[in-house]
Amino acid sequence: MNTPASSPSPASSKVAGIHPPLPPVQHTLDPPSQEHRGAPAIPRPGLAEDRLAGWISDLTTVQALTERIGRTGTLDDAIHETLRAGASLLGARRAFLALRPAEPQGPGQPPGGEQLAGLGLDRADLGQWETVPRASACHTRLLDGVPGVEPAEIGHRDIAGESALHPQHRAVAARLGCAASYALPLTTDAGRRLGAAVWLYDRPGAPEPRQRRLLARCLRPAALHLAGRLELSRTRRAIATVRDELLPARLPRLPGVTLAARQHAEPLGGAVCYDALALPDAGLGLAIGATPATGPEALAAMGRLRAGLRAYAVMEGEDPVAVLSDLELLLRLTEPGNPATALFGYAEPAVRRLVFASAGHPPPLVIRARGAEYADTSLSAPLNMLACWEAPSVELELNGGETVLLYSEGLLRRAGGPSDTAFRRLRATAADAPPAARADPGALLDHLLAALPRRPGDGGHPGADTVLLAARFH
Repeated sequence: MNTPASSPSPASSKVAGIHPPLPPVQHTLDPPSQEHRGAPAIPRPGLAEDRLAGWISDLTTVQALTERIGRTGTLDDAIHETLRAGASLLGARRAFLALRPAEPQGPGQPPGGEQLAGLGLDRADLGQWETVPRASACHTRLLDGVPGVEPAEIGHRDIAGESALHPQHRAVAARLGCAASYALPLTTDAGRRLGAAVWLYDRPGAPEPRQRRLLARCLRPAALHLAGRLELSRTRRAIATVRDELLPARLPRLPGVTLAARQHAEPLGGAVCYDALALPDAGLGLAIGATPATGPEALAAMGRLRAGLRAYAVMEGEDPVAVLSDLELLLRLTEPGNPATALFGYAEPAVRRLVFASAGHPPPLVIRARGAEYADTSLSAPLNMLACWEAPSVELELNGGETVLLYSEGLLRRAGGPSDTAFRRLRATAADAPPAARADPGALLDHLLAALPRRPGDGGHPGADTVLLAARFH
């Protein structure tokens, strides 16, 4: 195990050429002992008070840094604050942290796959450190050690002068101007090493024992917080993968119509899905649905809703009211008490005709050659809300070059303001689309998203997923 040497002069204000931001008071973090061996020493006047004041100052410093780490809400912010705290305690200028992936590498597979994040290092610099052989790099040695005998810390006070290091290690350090390093593992209460952090110095040297004690005390709660942020990040990625699976892999291509879709998901947004499917006799089914619930259960319910909607669309797609009526019955049996909004339309591209029914979903927006207008769906209510769902169908006769837009509530949230104001802003934004955007449904959706920027949830409420589906009739 490589343990960094302390500076030769305990009272020096400089650590081997490194100026620490903390005064080098020589004491431990533990309160003075009440038991003494041998004859009691007569303390110098004021010495006990100085030691106590320094001890309290150190605790206050560690507490402040720990609170800053604990206030972070994302994994990236937690990593950044952890590296900043260590740099402040050690007097370092740059650092990086390697997180070990949760998934096991598997039998017969080499170790690796850590995620690197840096402080004062860009992606190219981190890539340089990734080229250092695992047997020499500090962070991989800390992560790959044999349980029970792996080093607790690794320090290199003069990288260029340590011949035992791999030549690639010394070469990378020289290219990046790193003369010394100090590394510690990030360990949870269960003893699992979820990562390792490395702090880098511009000149040879090593942190003092007091600085190392302060850093070790700061990293214990930081590791727990990072473990929580890491698990939350992995959960959100898994949910995002499931959410993506609810969406069609590709949109159908039919003569007489061009389709485009966009999706922007929020970490805590409700489950939203859309669909477009080719139906018999050159028909086209267009659908969008949402549920206000969040989490994996909501995504599972939305998956069942989409599967049922597709089945009913194939059987009786020409009658959108029948499709939603059957869907409402299905939800009543399988998702009691869980409401959902839905809109289904049956299009005949050859004659530019669209018949649709809505169940409490925002109305379709028709973008015409001059202006834009909403279809009337004011009489509809969400599914699974009333004793018996019922709503009339609406028929649209379209001209060549006109586009029908289906969208989720998230687009209205982007428009901002009360409901009426949001609808007016959305209609005005679509009506003001340039001719090039009107001629391409994908460009039209990009225009809407750019003109209506994302707005975080207000009042502590999560943002809503934004889904858009556009059909331009030729």
